[in-house]
Amino acid sequence: MRRRSFLALSGLVLGFALTGCGGAEGNAGTLTFATPLHIPPLLDPAPGPDGVKRFPLRLQEGHTEFLPGKPTRTWGVNGGYLGPTLRAKRGDRVAMAVTNTLGEASTLHWHGMRLPAVMDGGPHQMIQPGGTWSPEWTVEQRAATTWYHPHPHGLTSRHVYRGLAGMFILDDDRPSGLPDSYGTDDVPLILQDKKFGENGELAEKFGGTFGLLGDRILVNGTYDPFFRVTTTRVRFRVLNGSNAHVYNIGFADERKFHVVANDAGLLDKPVAVQRFQISPGERFEIVAEFAPGEQVLLKGFDGDSEIEDGDYDLLKLVAAPRLSPSAALPGKIEDPWPPVEGKTIRRFRLGGDDINGQQMDMARIDEVVPAGAHEIWELDNTTFSHNFHIHEVTFRILDIDGEQPPEHLRGPKDTVFVPGKTKVRLAVEFGRHVDPATPYMYHCHILKHEDKGMMGQFVIVEPGTEAATPRTLSMAGHHGHH
Repeated sequence: MRRRSFLALSGLVLGFALTGCGGAEGNAGTLTFATPLHIPPLLDPAPGPDGVKRFPLRLQEGHTEFLPGKPTRTWGVNGGYLGPTLRAKRGDRVAMAVTNTLGEASTLHWHGMRLPAVMDGGPHQMIQPGGTWSPEWTVEQRAATTWYHPHPHGLTSRHVYRGLAGMFILDDDRPSGLPDSYGTDDVPLILQDKKFGENGELAEKFGGTFGLLGDRILVNGTYDPFFRVTTTRVRFRVLNGSNAHVYNIGFADERKFHVVANDAGLLDKPVAVQRFQISPGERFEIVAEFAPGEQVLLKGFDGDSEIEDGDYDLLKLVAAPRLSPSAALPGKIEDPWPPVEGKTIRRFRLGGDDINGQQMDMARIDEVVPAGAHEIWELDNTTFSHNFHIHEVTFRILDIDGEQPPEHLRGPKDTVFVPGKTKVRLAVEFGRHVDPATPYMYHCHILKHEDKGMMGQFVIVEPGTEAATPRTLSMAGHHGHH
């Protein structure tokens, strides 16, 4: 327990040291919570005659009134800001038609999805203005909260910041026993920080060590939000969709709640916590309990940092006078899924804006991995705070500076926060989609770091062909979809 307390405290301090580097000072006490929380529309199409679920998606410009009377120019998917929540289940065949009506090329990456590299939506799958990209794959993973966002090399921070993002919920046939009525007791919470000019336009100065850090928090694109609770338990799917901001989340009255899932799927059992830290790209599913008529704030708590002095009010929860009873939280959610440690160890030194002393080269393959491999990836952060996302894979955190992670971080993940001067070891499970000519990415998900080149590439190949796999890509065919 002492170790967990230390990890929580150190994470709190480091997390808010990170957020403070852009001059943000918190917003505690400044909100009136006058705006109903926007719930992104659910896009869950029925399969067509061919058995395929088809999702039409449009990258578009728009205007959104975040601040009263001050419309803001934004980007969105099928709307002015953010995109719909996509939903599919294990075994579904899904087909996307992503049309780009923006004035510049972009991509759409399926963050957390296990799928072939050519469908991944990384910087090699650019969609030119006026073009349509049509990836198609079969969902082959367990229930999870994934998401989608652009991934153009050098421009990801700007495209995500303007509003191109949304959730992608995956289900399976096994009932979890958790709340599951979308928008009622199963609620998406996409957290993003912004800076606004006097005229309401987004400030886009991405300077400083970590890029732009805002002093206004949006939840699902809503500023100053409240949510009306109508059930005794609510499941919140929390996504940090910010460029760099790290949140340390809990309730103002310090009530306990339960973490039930990490990025890539459900935990074996609910874990009681009072706070959890979430860095950009990470997702946590939590279940909180409410009493009739009560009101409580969901907050991002301040750390004792010399860089930032302040904390964040995120969302006001307003419980109805009468609440519909929810089922008891199950004692077991998922069958145990322990990490499998492979024999291959890969080491990655995280510099200020590089990995192993190199910056991203679109034509260079950094790692070649045999299909279905289980490996250990060692992350050695030699500088300030980073986080680390690996496309396609699922991993477990083996240890943080030699110690087991807190219990609520022992589930399946694809993104991990790595505080400065910290070493983290991961047990990584790779998929079986073989393609020696199309890479997946691994990178820092603090988007300024990613844009500056803190990213590498790996391919998955047939076992035994690693040595013969070219380490240089032909860039023909990687120029985009028209």
